[in-house]
Amino acid sequence: MIRKAADGRSGTPAGPVVTYALIGLSCLIFLIGPASGFNRSYGADADLIAAQTAYFERWGIVPADLWRGAPLEPLTPLTALFVHGNWLHLLGNMLFLFVFGAMTEERMGRLHFAVFYVATGYLALLGYATAHADSTQALVGASGAISGVLGAFLCLFPTARVTSLFPFLFFLPLRFPAWAVLIFWFVLQWLAAGAAGSQPGVAYLAHLVGFALGFLYAWARYRRPARVKGAAPPSEGARPPGDPDTSG
Repeated sequence: MIRKAADGRSGTPAGPVVTYALIGLSCLIFLIGPASGFNRSYGADADLIAAQTAYFERWGIVPADLWRGAPLEPLTPLTALFVHGNWLHLLGNMLFLFVFGAMTEERMGRLHFAVFYVATGYLALLGYATAHADSTQALVGASGAISGVLGAFLCLFPTARVTSLFPFLFFLPLRFPAWAVLIFWFVLQWLAAGAAGSQPGVAYLAHLVGFALGFLYAWARYRRPARVKGAAPPSEGARPPGDPDTSG
């Protein structure tokens, strides 16, 4: 579990509206779907399992179907972002979005952040489908989009302090710089992707693609120094206007 530490600055009056809306929409879609267990119209036991499989295949991305060229298949990487397989899948994704989405949204702006989230998630799932073009297993979840948010956060706020709970440290709440937590997370995804290989399961490759896209986009959009002809270089220690102070 990871929780953002206070950065000492007041946020926008309305808060991270897009982040909360994405969380609310994902939770709502999950609750009315068969995986939550609350919608009894799907039946029980064997009927419920069959309903879940059909539901994921309809709204998730199936790489083999995507590349067959069916008219509506290009929409599945978008719909898959808002479908989750179980409670743990949903809560894990929404926790990371809640922790890292707010500051990223504040830095980008609401509309920009919404487009970034959807585009990064779409491309991450598309990257996974390209690498597993023959797979017939449905893939669902917002992990690719949220990984993009993590990558952008690392680029924008590397020194922001986050409180982390690691199992091998007996779940003690310890504060670390964001760069340490997120690079550690990325390395774990990399190792897991290598261990999983081409076997079905968690789409670690989508996590890696989303993270890389998010980091590179934030670097290209916000971190490169402006090259304006005739402009004087910034004085030592100065920060660009609007660049938030993320020190802990």
